[in-house]
Amino acid sequence: MASDLEAGAVDAAWLTKRLRGAGVLREASVTAVTSKPVGVGMLGDSIRFEVAYDGDEGAPASFVGKFASADPTSRQTGAGFGLYEREVGFYREVAHTVAIRSPGCVSAEHDPADGTFALLLEDLTPSRPGNQLTGCDIADAERAMEQAAALHGPRWNDETLRDHSFLNVSGAREFVIQVFPDCLAEFHRRYDGVLEPEYMAVCDRYGALMANATVHPPTSFTLTHGDFRLDNMLFDARGGEVPLAVLDWQSPAIGVGAVDVAYFMGLAISIEDRRRHERHLLEYYLEQLRGFGVRDYDYDALYRDYRMTLLSGVSTAVFASASTKRTERGDAMFLAMARGGCAQAIDCDALALMG
Repeated sequence: MASDLEAGAVDAAWLTKRLRGAGVLREASVTAVTSKPVGVGMLGDSIRFEVAYDGDEGAPASFVGKFASADPTSRQTGAGFGLYEREVGFYREVAHTVAIRSPGCVSAEHDPADGTFALLLEDLTPSRPGNQLTGCDIADAERAMEQAAALHGPRWNDETLRDHSFLNVSGAREFVIQVFPDCLAEFHRRYDGVLEPEYMAVCDRYGALMANATVHPPTSFTLTHGDFRLDNMLFDARGGEVPLAVLDWQSPAIGVGAVDVAYFMGLAISIEDRRRHERHLLEYYLEQLRGFGVRDYDYDALYRDYRMTLLSGVSTAVFASASTKRTERGDAMFLAMARGGCAQAIDCDALALMG
């Protein structure tokens, strides 16, 4: 029997059931639905549904649905790492506890038996989607720092985060250490002669140090996004009503807030702009944190955490390139990740913190 949580299962009755369950509809029903794929997700498929009703109850004319990837390799990765469960958990359990602007959620469902999931979300169009390959200017980067602080600030050092089991990724580091050599070998196979030698050397050195790296105890923790990059952002959403909305909550975790900041800055702005504006953006993020009552965290602590976590971009480039279906856009994205992250690591001497 086909799962109810697949894009192909969505029809007027499917939508009516969920819209009534969320209180979006009272007595009216969906009478017609048209669908169109949207987004460029590596592990999930997003569909925009335009709907018609048999009565006017003020319900939206469109929604966005998100489902497990139709590609078997990507779906296996998403389900195997619990990413679908974690995205559903974010919307069900913690989205309402933070100030970051994410899509409003109508319904969030997950079937662990077959790894399927379905989200029915607010449609934030018209908007200006972020693009990892073209990057952004400093004004957009400031909007991203505002949203990072809006995620991190409300749950700063909040012990109750540990009550959410889906945020526990304690075994992830050990798994990455175990599989990283094979992923790095695949990364070499794909990108030797394409990625600059000095950047490939950073990847190799990172792989060599990873297993025995010095682990620095964090001085703070919060809720992190885990994939805080331009492809997961909509600027000027809802026709400019929303300056920035952040999507794709498949990797939330308890961690150091600087990981999202470092990941974004290494991947979203040019190497030259990052060098020129790095301190300003870090100070701007810190200023935004102050607005959420974070006082016991100064620039030196932030910069240490920034250096300590910025290799996440390199790790993601190597690991994800070997774990998802290969595409032309994927190759371009992983190379951009590697270049930005490796240049960042060289400039900040991040590898020195590992040994």
